[in-house]
Amino acid sequence: MVLQLQVFHKQLYSFDTTSIGCYIYRCSAYRWQFSTQGARKVTVIQKGIKITALICVLNEEKNLPYVLPKIPDWIDEVLLVDGHSVDKTIDVARSLRPGIRVLTQPGRGKGDALKYGFQNAKGDIIVTLDADGNTDPNDLPKFIDALLAGNDFAKGSRFLEGYPPKMPMHRRLGNWVLVTTSNVLFRTHYTDICSGYNGFWKKSFEKVKLVNDGFEMEQEMNVKIRKAGLKIIEISCQDKGRLGGQSKVSTFKQGWKDLMIIIGERFHA
Repeated sequence: MVLQLQVFHKQLYSFDTTSIGCYIYRCSAYRWQFSTQGARKVTVIQKGIKITALICVLNEEKNLPYVLPKIPDWIDEVLLVDGHSVDKTIDVARSLRPGIRVLTQPGRGKGDALKYGFQNAKGDIIVTLDADGNTDPNDLPKFIDALLAGNDFAKGSRFLEGYPPKMPMHRRLGNWVLVTTSNVLFRTHYTDICSGYNGFWKKSFEKVKLVNDGFEMEQEMNVKIRKAGLKIIEISCQDKGRLGGQSKVSTFKQGWKDLMIIIGERFHA
């Protein structure tokens, strides 16, 4: 297999990787990850740019073993924002990732946890993942590459390559209603508006002022980044479904809140 090395989408050179194993090479200027597993794209991270992987958790001790070990070790910071878990979530996280940084959110709700994480993240780039195993850490390089290419916000979409096979029909329908509403009211071209997999430059995102504390904050975010004029790109990501435990979202109640947030933002300055 011939591997082509790219920096900001500009080809530098190519070489044969048939005899190269899967490894990570570090030098003072760049960090490169090479893999002979299929046609995976090489990720090249410019010197000086720090990356934070942000995960919000609430009683996810059973699912974290399927998430944290898969986050690449070239990520500068793995930040866990805990929502007052009563199980062994924090202990499990620290045993799986000794260098993990753990914070406890001051309030309640995923939106509150995300905002606290955004505020405290040390990275220039922040990528948010779900703690339930739904988002695949192997997709991380795609989000980072899109940001290095000049985008402000890389928004995950589970629908760019078809319908997620494990997603119930009522969730597909709910996403379609929310996406259609956003696309009509804000002239966006979204295919998914409910994915928790997102990446962005912290400096660009500071232009967006978020106020909601629940799951609806993600809908607020998706329309406000459009209103702020950020350069947005959708990134195809896998949807594996929750691996274990119960969802913390009441589908219909939350869907109504999300819809009202989107419509309300259209008429809010």
